[in-house]
Amino acid sequence: MTRERDTELARKGRMAAMVIAGTAIFWVLAILLGGQFGLTQRTRALFDLMALAGFVWAVVIIFQIWRLRQSDKG
Repeated sequence: MTRERDTELARKGRMAAMVIAGTAIFWVLAILLGGQFGLTQRTRALFDLMALAGFVWAVVIIFQIWRLRQSDKG
């Protein structure tokens, strides 16, 4: 692997970690604040969908990392 490829993998790994952590924190806060402020189920579902989108984005980044590592093996 080249140094540039290592740097790219590390950057993508940090990005995936930050997306997962940020999404989890957002989701927990949305659940807690939604219950405290008495938000409707429809609004809470919107927050759930936003969190789901964040986790899907993290999976896409992880898939990109996997593909980069696979291309280095061959």
